[in-house]
Amino acid sequence: MMAPGHGRAPAAIALTPILSARYRDADIARIAAVAPSTRIVTVSLEGLADGPLDDVEVMLRGPLPAATFERILARAPHLAWVHSATAGVERVLVPSAQDRGLVITNARGVFSEPIAEYVLMMILAVIRRLPQLLELQRERTWQPLLATEMRDITVGIVGLGSIGRAVAERALAFGARVVAMRRQAGGAGATAGIPGIARMYGADQLGELLAESDMVVLALPLTADTADLMNERTLGGMKPGSWLINVARGGLIDERALLRALEDGPMGGAILDAFREEPLPPGSPLYGRNDVIITPHTSWTSGRVLDRSIELFCDNLSRYIAGEPLLNTVDTARGY
Repeated sequence: MMAPGHGRAPAAIALTPILSARYRDADIARIAAVAPSTRIVTVSLEGLADGPLDDVEVMLRGPLPAATFERILARAPHLAWVHSATAGVERVLVPSAQDRGLVITNARGVFSEPIAEYVLMMILAVIRRLPQLLELQRERTWQPLLATEMRDITVGIVGLGSIGRAVAERALAFGARVVAMRRQAGGAGATAGIPGIARMYGADQLGELLAESDMVVLALPLTADTADLMNERTLGGMKPGSWLINVARGGLIDERALLRALEDGPMGGAILDAFREEPLPPGSPLYGRNDVIITPHTSWTSGRVLDRSIELFCDNLSRYIAGEPLLNTVDTARGY
């Protein structure tokens, strides 16, 4: 898709907080260097702006609530392009944005490396029995435990975008057998250019992937088609003793069904980094389970992520000004 910049710099750019971090002076300077004639407006997560929004054409947004984004849209009639500093864009695809035909780009690729490293860390922790070993240490008990090698497990990756590909490459490097599912038509059979993937499943073959995978990694966006993807039926079809790892969105999992699958089988456990409600309430029954590892949506964190985020936005801003195609353009009909 061509950028809407028409060969000129935008009159104004709105910046909302990204990645739970304040913009550094160097970030603002880098953006200003690409568009020196452009006014920069900062907007809080509550929608409070330090300047007018009526001439804003471009927005760099972080975890801005959908309701706040809609209020900003109403005040920014010339907004034409929104760059999401998150990979998921469900909070950007509000009806008013789609009605206006906004160009939306996302952060695909920015978080792939740290998330893939997180997934490998967790897989190794489970198969090498790290939680149990730490418990034995706390109990001052000397009890060697039998572990499993990576070569003896199958990792099933649901969603083979940039994150899923990075997970696949690392799991294969450690010797695991890898199968994957992609939703695009014609996805089954091909290996998406990743040598070593044992089998590629289509969107209608999730049950087959779940039945053979020891570790199931959710790495796909939340859309109308993927909401509650892991429900009572699909969780019930998982391989006995298998683990579910969610580094995507909490809405992919029916948490009540997950608790039942953990309690009654067939699952061995779950590693959850994303939840429907964040922060996860202290009273959640997930906290008290020995077969669940919970992290506070932190799989993406890295000292390099903010630099990559600003670099990608500035690259796209240069393209916008030149009227060139933007990177990571979202198909608003598909939601990713």
